[in-house]
Amino acid sequence: MKERTGCRYRESAVMAAPTSVRASKTSHHDLGHRRKREPAGALATAYLVIYNVVMTAGWLVIAVGLVRAYLAKGSFHGLYYSIEKPLKFFQTGAIMEIMHCAIGIVPSSVVLTGFQVMSRVFLTWAVTHSVREIQNEDSVLLFVVAWTITEIVRYSFYTFTLLNHLPYLIKWARYTLFIVLYPMGVSGELLTIHAALPYVKKTGLYSVTLPNKYNFSFSYHTFLIITMVAYIPLFPQLYFHMLWQRRKVLGRVEDHNKTE
Repeated sequence: MKERTGCRYRESAVMAAPTSVRASKTSHHDLGHRRKREPAGALATAYLVIYNVVMTAGWLVIAVGLVRAYLAKGSFHGLYYSIEKPLKFFQTGAIMEIMHCAIGIVPSSVVLTGFQVMSRVFLTWAVTHSVREIQNEDSVLLFVVAWTITEIVRYSFYTFTLLNHLPYLIKWARYTLFIVLYPMGVSGELLTIHAALPYVKKTGLYSVTLPNKYNFSFSYHTFLIITMVAYIPLFPQLYFHMLWQRRKVLGRVEDHNKTE
């Protein structure tokens, strides 16, 4: 992915979280072709700095909320309720990233970014929010923790890159923590969707049955199963792509240090 550095962009890998098949923005170019765009001006850069600072702060609020709730309860059970509102707000706020691509102030693929962002929004609202019976599942906490750490690092990385002052620690975290966080997040997402299946099937949530005047049927239960199956080919590709990006970026730094 190409990250903005003042008027330049540098290649960078993306952590996930969605994971949710939001391997956190694995690429900043269209798969079919690459289209060069002019760097955004000072006003756009200032806006992006503010946006990324706000998002960093928001995910820090979520992290602090998780820690405080755990210290108060002494248990991981039910921690989701302590951060439910800010999680929904800031995860939904990531939709702005699609707009950033659409108007050209960030040189990313609109389609790819939209898919990655909406996959997490889908899990937040269409699964975890909609099937309240699963909100106490440990798997929910698993992907929430993975997302939280990933987003704090990711938005911090963007902010410092925009300011042309990227600390090595942030860069290292960006290209290293995904090794654990990405599988952790994907596992949490899959287990959460799996836990929701019996409730979705029982209630017919979001499903449309025949007969109806539109002569159309839709099984949300089947859709969730297809979503889970889609992880199988996507996860290895995205994960190994990020490992390649890590070697490319951090390996370059190590080679530079050896020559000095």
